[in-house]
Amino acid sequence: MATEPLTLSDLTNDMPTQAPSTSRIETVGLVGGGVMGRGIAQTLSTHGINVIMLEKDSEGVQACLDGLGENMDREIQRWAMTTGEKRAILSRIKVTTDLNEIAHVDFAMEAVDENFDLKREIIAKLDKLCRPETIIASNTSTLSLSKIAKPALHPGKIIGLHFSNPVPKTPLCEIIRAFHTSDDTFKRTKDFIRMIGKTPVEVYKYPGFITTRTIIPMLNEAMYILMEGVASAEDIDTAMRLGFNFQMGPLELADSMGLEELLAMMESMFHEFGEAKYRPCPLLRRLVREQKYGKKVGIGFFEYDDSGNRIKDDGK
Repeated sequence: MATEPLTLSDLTNDMPTQAPSTSRIETVGLVGGGVMGRGIAQTLSTHGINVIMLEKDSEGVQACLDGLGENMDREIQRWAMTTGEKRAILSRIKVTTDLNEIAHVDFAMEAVDENFDLKREIIAKLDKLCRPETIIASNTSTLSLSKIAKPALHPGKIIGLHFSNPVPKTPLCEIIRAFHTSDDTFKRTKDFIRMIGKTPVEVYKYPGFITTRTIIPMLNEAMYILMEGVASAEDIDTAMRLGFNFQMGPLELADSMGLEELLAMMESMFHEFGEAKYRPCPLLRRLVREQKYGKKVGIGFFEYDDSGNRIKDDGK
């Protein structure tokens, strides 16, 4: 089904400029337009929330817009979304390079790469820029939220969120309290997560939280099984899907997460715990060196078409 291409002119969509009400979260500022950021933005907009996304340059802006359009075009092709719904979602998302446009949002968050220094810098900037009552969230899967929030002038309003990919389809969000996160910040964030259709789960500020800490050893072990020649990638995933009723096998799941992102998570966890179960498999390192990042580039442990569907080998 044909859809309209996105261009930089789409940045001119109307967005509220006045300072919004503090009683309800109506506008969210989001730093980072990568896979996770786009998924969060789509989810928020689907639930009627205006989103102002920040990218570092015009190329990043266009890549973000293109990615948003492509994600929804795949949904349209599967009859899971209409072109009208796509237009409505995009009308509530603005992508900009001007950090000051986030100054008056109700809720601000970062969704950049799993880089401690970068996340801490962004959180500190948002803390200074936004109103004192604005909640500021870091979307992290392995890093210490209390350390990220340490430079903040208003530590009580800093909180952690961990969405699972793909965000629009996964009904879970882990909420992480930093050492100084206030009860009011936690309650408002929990209500907000429920408002966007997710089930909130409270976790203590410990590396990996629940989902990442549990899934990484399994993915890592599946990679070792493949590297050691115990079974093929196809058979490993088939065994785990059928044996444990998983929606997808561990290697396809790794491809979906992004292998370079997964490597960063493993390295962070290994650094924090020093345990061998978190040490990245050499096969994962090799694939990342070869820039075979998974579904986003069409090849990882498996190959994928432009819609992100597995290309299966009929001979297996």
